[in-house]
Amino acid sequence: MTKKSSGNLKDKTFFEPVDTKVDFPTLEKKILEDWDEKGIVQKYLGKNKSSKKIFSFLDGPITANNPMGIHHAWGRTYKDVFQRYKNMQGFRERFQNGFDCQGLWVEVEVEKELGLKSKKDIENLIPGDKKASIAKFISLCKERAQKYANIQTLQSKRLGYFMDWDNSYYTLSDENNYMIWYFLAKCHENNLIYKGHDTVPWCPRCGTAISQHEILTESYSEVTHDSVYVKYPLAGKKNEFLLVWTTTPWTLPANVAIAVDADKNYVKTAKDANNNIFYLLENVAKKLSFSIDKKLKGNELLDLKYESPFDEIPRVNKALKGYQHRIIAAEKRILEISEEEGTGLVHIAPSAGEEDFQLGKKLKLPLIEVIDEEANYMDLMDGFSGQNAKKHPEIILDYLKDYDGGKYLFKIVPVKHRYPVCWRCSTELVWRIVDEWYIAMDRKLMASADKGSTLREKMIDVAKKIKWIPGFGLERELDWLNNMHDWLISKKRYWGLALPIWECKKCGYFTVVENKDDLKNKAVAGWEKFIGHTPHKPWIDEVKIECPKCQGLMERIPDVGNPWLDAGIVSFSTITQENKGKPLYWDNRKEWEKWYPADFITESFPGQFKNWFYSLIAMSSLLEGKEPFKEVLGFATLLAEDGRPMHKSWGNSIEFNEAADKIGVDVMRWMYVKQNPAENLLFGYRVADETRRRFHLRLWNIYNFFVTYANIDSWKPGNDLKNQNPNSSILDKWILVRLSET
Repeated sequence: MTKKSSGNLKDKTFFEPVDTKVDFPTLEKKILEDWDEKGIVQKYLGKNKSSKKIFSFLDGPITANNPMGIHHAWGRTYKDVFQRYKNMQGFRERFQNGFDCQGLWVEVEVEKELGLKSKKDIENLIPGDKKASIAKFISLCKERAQKYANIQTLQSKRLGYFMDWDNSYYTLSDENNYMIWYFLAKCHENNLIYKGHDTVPWCPRCGTAISQHEILTESYSEVTHDSVYVKYPLAGKKNEFLLVWTTTPWTLPANVAIAVDADKNYVKTAKDANNNIFYLLENVAKKLSFSIDKKLKGNELLDLKYESPFDEIPRVNKALKGYQHRIIAAEKRILEISEEEGTGLVHIAPSAGEEDFQLGKKLKLPLIEVIDEEANYMDLMDGFSGQNAKKHPEIILDYLKDYDGGKYLFKIVPVKHRYPVCWRCSTELVWRIVDEWYIAMDRKLMASADKGSTLREKMIDVAKKIKWIPGFGLERELDWLNNMHDWLISKKRYWGLALPIWECKKCGYFTVVENKDDLKNKAVAGWEKFIGHTPHKPWIDEVKIECPKCQGLMERIPDVGNPWLDAGIVSFSTITQENKGKPLYWDNRKEWEKWYPADFITESFPGQFKNWFYSLIAMSSLLEGKEPFKEVLGFATLLAEDGRPMHKSWGNSIEFNEAADKIGVDVMRWMYVKQNPAENLLFGYRVADETRRRFHLRLWNIYNFFVTYANIDSWKPGNDLKNQNPNSSILDKWILVRLSET
């Protein structure tokens, strides 16, 4: 800080004296006001506009659904530091921030605001008018995204984050949505898009499938459920039972088989006090103190038939079509039989479990669909119909207690275990059979330059070209790419990318529309109702096209897209002339290629291997066959200072605004930049106070000392290096030279 001239030539002091006591948050706000008045940020961002050197940074969009958190500030500090560093080196940059605006993130928050509990509530927002209800809901989602984008912009400015804030990109934009249409059309040209009838993880509150990408480590909760040991009578054998254990009793009506490991050691027990004989793993029998009558291998149990207590229920009986329950062999690549829990005989319900479905598909086992999208038992389920399978698990247990005198019930045992929950609303998931849309990972490409290879192979090759910091990032990404399933891209929701898939209900043919003009040319009805609207539900659903196969009417599927499509396409949709106008990918490819691939990105590693990194790599691999970014800096997780995750319900979460006002953003930024990014950051006010004391206050006291004695000596800085003290050290001379260059 320099002192303003008083006009008095006798006043020889140059520096404004500073107080020994400093309020950093107040000082920061004054500096921000000064920057704003003088247009410092805009001057800084534009200082290299004519430079021929380019540094391309691609921002991973922050979700615009709530105020920014202190964990966001960590990543945004890195982004600011690296871009400023390159700006100081004379590189031209775009400085474009991104906002992620679509998907369940926003939908669930709007539902909370409105007090809505289900999709039915959304569709009845305007009573009796489903279309108008959806339109209103979409409008409210847009408003919320814009509201919190504005709030996050102010918070980011408070952080001292230099970006072109007037020209951020928004994933809800037409440009972003239509660019995804283009990508999906190219997928379709390569025969990668298909509709699958599969068992998927499902959130009964949100009413949509949860993709493999969305089930993260943190998407599990420690819960206690009633597990049950079921006695399945062997057909034609008196008092001989297969002892089966499950933690999901609600799935038992869907049982069609029991799986064993053909190579493991099983036993037939001696008769117990009730003259009952059981079959189970040898080591489990010993744990349960059974007397052993006979040892046998799992393969000796194969094809034994058994009876189920639910076979007389109309829906179950109809689905079985005379099929008789039997023992099957578990394939280790699909289902590993554990000796640590259970009995070694695994209940198989293909409609209610992923591994179960795969086994059932291979062995052509029947599918018994028992629950609807809200996890209520469906019709023809006798007394179960209409009751919620997850909320009322006791109905199955009570049934087992009462049916045939409790013949099928061995015992009920409460068990604490990790169970998957919805990443957005924390509702426990179920598994159910649903039609969903996928991008195939292992089909041979038909229309790309790499014809004959698969998308998975291309993505693996591309990932290896990227520099991952820390280095273990590549290993994690490759592990995911090698083992992930096909990409589930559909959501049975409302606010999001309208998947550009039109399907003929008459013959089943489907097509993928490439862009708005393509849709206009193909439209035979509804275009006039859509024109003037963004490509979202419900307006886009008005447009009908003619089926080229049977001349029937094709309608857009009701699904919206997985939101990681929105963020994954930004390499193509957001690089524009001065962050405005049409995507250069379409408008000026030569200019676009100056910025693609990005030189650098930085995001938190946990989760992004499955999500943003994955979607960027997938889209870039298919469209261009190259890496979307050259280098990535990953960082770990921000935790409370005691090492626990931060949760509002635990009372240990810290809001960004609170931290900025209490300790100042400079303290926060220093905590972030001095942290080893490979390790979790412990954040709290005790740590912050120590950081401020050891660094910021020490620096302030040094400056105060300097100002005091510089003014006493009437010293002021200048560019005259000729008058240096000849006795100065090399280090002092270097410092003065560098000072003169600032």
